[in-house]
Amino acid sequence: MTNIDIDTNQPNPQDLSKDAQSPVMGKVYLVGAGPGDAGLMTLKGKALLETCDVVLYDALVSDEILAMINPIAEKIHAGKRRGNHSLLQEETTQLLIEKAQHHAIVVRLKGGDPFIFGRGGEELADLRSAGIAVEIVPGITSGIAAPAYAGIPLTHRDFSSSVIFVTGHESAGKYRPQVQWTAIAQAAETIVVYMGLHNLGEIVSKLKVAGLSASTPVALIRQGTRADQSELIGCLDNIVELVQETQFAPPAIAVIGNIVNFRNCPQMLN
Repeated sequence: MTNIDIDTNQPNPQDLSKDAQSPVMGKVYLVGAGPGDAGLMTLKGKALLETCDVVLYDALVSDEILAMINPIAEKIHAGKRRGNHSLLQEETTQLLIEKAQHHAIVVRLKGGDPFIFGRGGEELADLRSAGIAVEIVPGITSGIAAPAYAGIPLTHRDFSSSVIFVTGHESAGKYRPQVQWTAIAQAAETIVVYMGLHNLGEIVSKLKVAGLSASTPVALIRQGTRADQSELIGCLDNIVELVQETQFAPPAIAVIGNIVNFRNCPQMLN
């Protein structure tokens, strides 16, 4: 097995007593679990899971990756799905702080990449404000991996020289009221929308008003990179109806642009 230096300055977890009277200030690792396929988990992330003391993990982390966790580690489900949060964000951060005060290696295991629509930036800022050491371990984001598994290249020298990643589910009270869909429609040849299924009708409407043709191809990819990955292919004019007819359910990534046609007929893109 490949040896990976996690952090040579951290104490050995075996030397720490969980019943110690004085707290042991540990370190929190924000680890990206990737999109689901266990083979896409990074070696560094895997090594951390195998040696950690505590893991707080999200709902979208696959069972195969959870199986990598140190069997004696404390496992805490902090999963977040729309309308069903096991822990509030503030509770998750506070729990990370508390665990880091008593354990050497605390892993915050997040689906995809911590810094791509994963609220990793918020957790990093809060942990640092509390004086907790933090390290980021990037993961493969679903917006790249799911289209790849579906045979859709997000960029192509001849057909797509630009790509935009955007969230379709914004938080309330944010610094600006909405994603600027008009600007996005004109700015890139390929648009990848995370968490956009719930607001798909509104997104499609805004993109068409912004000038995208109703015939612009759309691919919806659910459970990306997993054994049950599935795709729904349509265009801006019919994709909402197709979702309703098929009861296509989240979690899903949307890819919008002519590059979607590459999936079935790479020689006939236009």
